[in-house]
Amino acid sequence: MDAEVVSLPPDDGSVAGPEWADDGPGETHHHSRAAHRTAGEHHTADEHHTAGEHDTTGENETRDKSESQEQTQDARELAARFEEEKPGRVLAGPVGVLFTGITVAVGLLTLWQVFFPLAQGSKYYLIFFLAGVLPIVFLAYPSGVRLRRAKADAADADDRRGPTPVDWLLALAALVVCLYPVLPVTIGAGGGGYDAFLDRQGLLDPLDVAFGTGLLLLLLEACRRTTGWILPAVCVLFLGYGYYGGLLPQSWPVAHAGLDFGQLVDAFYNSDSGFYGTPLDVAASYIVLFTIYGAVLNLSGAGRFFVELSAAAFRRSRTAAGRTAVASGFLLGTVSGSGAATTVSIGAVTWPILRRAGYPAERAGGMLAAAGVGAILSPPTLGAAAFIIAEYLGVSYLQVLGWATVPTILYYLGILLSVEIDARRSGVRPVVIDTGSAWRLLARFGYHFLSLFVIIVVLALGASAMRAVVIATALAAVLSFLDRRHRLTPARLVEALRDGVRGVLAVSAVCAAAGIITATTTKTGLGPQAAALLIDGAQAVSSEPAVVLALTAVLAAVALSLLGLAVPVTASFVIGWVIIGPALLNLGVEAPAAAMFVFYFAVLSEVSPPTALAAVAAAAVTGGRLVPTMWQTLRYALPAYLIPLAFVITPTGLGLLGIGGAGRIVTAGLVSALGVAVLAVAAGGWLPGVGPAGVPERIVGAIAGLVLLWLEPLPMAIGAALAALAVAGVYVRRGAAGHAGRPAVEESVDLGEEREWDGSTRG
Repeated sequence: MDAEVVSLPPDDGSVAGPEWADDGPGETHHHSRAAHRTAGEHHTADEHHTAGEHDTTGENETRDKSESQEQTQDARELAARFEEEKPGRVLAGPVGVLFTGITVAVGLLTLWQVFFPLAQGSKYYLIFFLAGVLPIVFLAYPSGVRLRRAKADAADADDRRGPTPVDWLLALAALVVCLYPVLPVTIGAGGGGYDAFLDRQGLLDPLDVAFGTGLLLLLLEACRRTTGWILPAVCVLFLGYGYYGGLLPQSWPVAHAGLDFGQLVDAFYNSDSGFYGTPLDVAASYIVLFTIYGAVLNLSGAGRFFVELSAAAFRRSRTAAGRTAVASGFLLGTVSGSGAATTVSIGAVTWPILRRAGYPAERAGGMLAAAGVGAILSPPTLGAAAFIIAEYLGVSYLQVLGWATVPTILYYLGILLSVEIDARRSGVRPVVIDTGSAWRLLARFGYHFLSLFVIIVVLALGASAMRAVVIATALAAVLSFLDRRHRLTPARLVEALRDGVRGVLAVSAVCAAAGIITATTTKTGLGPQAAALLIDGAQAVSSEPAVVLALTAVLAAVALSLLGLAVPVTASFVIGWVIIGPALLNLGVEAPAAAMFVFYFAVLSEVSPPTALAAVAAAAVTGGRLVPTMWQTLRYALPAYLIPLAFVITPTGLGLLGIGGAGRIVTAGLVSALGVAVLAVAAGGWLPGVGPAGVPERIVGAIAGLVLLWLEPLPMAIGAALAALAVAGVYVRRGAAGHAGRPAVEESVDLGEEREWDGSTRG
């Protein structure tokens, strides 16, 4: 048949990817409504790709540019609906200018702090940072509270209006309470400047308590606006536990002496474990710099290049469509640290290819969501919680990247195997993606990789992650001038600073509010008590140490998964680390393994039902049914759920984190890869190169894969034997039934928007 050739939309220098962020869902119903609203309109994510044959006439160039900008806006709006934070206002006019000025000032302050840190210390800097970002949260995010019920379109229109008088009042109040600790004005026994404020630690003046309470309430409101009601409710629950814990029966393990309100505010406002603790320090020192870097890299055209390179690399393979989607997700993770955002970005471009190849909407959605979530798990820009790991454990960010390398390889190995299996089991049609040569793309635009390599090199030379990312950002800005469409002129640099700081607003509010949780846990001793309860629950089943550790790990995984459904990823990690982390450490688990275990299960909230933001976003793009899309996502992301258990329950599992010498690393990596491969075959029901696997072979294969991940000699031997038995069973089945293949029709498609599609099979 004659192949239909469609061109990519013209690249006018605009970008479709949303800002870098990684905080999870806060309001399930909010996102569910968005899903229902967009599921019936899934064509909007890709129908604006239609550009036709690129014409050099002025009229066609104008039309193409307009369509490309419309596509960009559609992708941004769709991504915003499923981002880990709630959509914000579009600020224009004088308010937009003010917002841009404040965000640029905050961005410049963070850059200044890297090379010329303030002499008064990091907490002094955090006070000014929070004073910069918290007020503009109330300008950028609407309250969402309405006195009467409104239709969805009216609500959306209301969210796009400028700040209300109440928003301005809250912004001014936030500025005052944030700057109060450093104001040199004496007010009675309060005020007096930063040193005087620190001197009153433990003996706060009533005025200090009043301002601290104001900041507490404003942070809860900021979290509600950006992530929904659940995280503020969790913070209030911890606050209530700290205040009323003394009323609990003293025989209960979680009972404590009780704290008065002044003590709690002191812990939040004037200690190193409260609002200005490690989470906010990480947001202000690392995350904001990486959001700025992501914005610069995106504006320089890197996102576009990564998708084109992925398509060019696999354009003539049988599974070109699936491989392109997976590779795009991995590469775009360097630009966007959000699973839902990456899912929308790659889905808007690759879903037409997947659809033409014959992928059902639900299966394609699962693939896109799993590839998108891999963005948070993949070096060199992991999610925000990875920086908190580095701070909590006192290690370099490069070391955290090293711990994440092998699990990332295993994760994408599982996805790629599932892609290969699905292509054969489902009779997916091969496609030829009409793109240029991958080598030619690399020769022309391969410089986009240089800044990523620079991060690794500078970290390896012993520099801090902050300096490494600033150097990489400067290099990306300079290299942007190699492409005239994406030159970072002063105006675009301002845009990058604005987008980068805006991308960290919700994360900063969450990190500051997380101080309520960490300070309460520290003051009451809740962490060790909760850890003891978790271990006691496992010991009630068995007294065997290995079984106790395995059961504790499983219980911890379930608890973290449930926690991740309710609160954003960053808060989920902080809570998990202070409560579940001690349980693993008490059982002899190494700190890196315990921290990465908590990190992985905090991140997996994006693909865990019933919220599963990445899966919801994928369903909106493809128009597939929501629940089946979630289950397909779980199947593709299966290694991410199992690998963390492997590096916690056995010493050999530390090899998956690159710890313990070459022998342990190679053994753990190869055996785990075999386990992931067998599990992929069991889940997909097909052995590549052989044929379909029956129910008995799939059951044996699933058992083999699980046993192989218990990285001890006897379980590994048993698992390998079971895997061989499953493979032999597939061969026997093929010999008995005969090999019935069906010819595939090759169809040539492009990365652009396909023509109107009526759902019928083309061939």
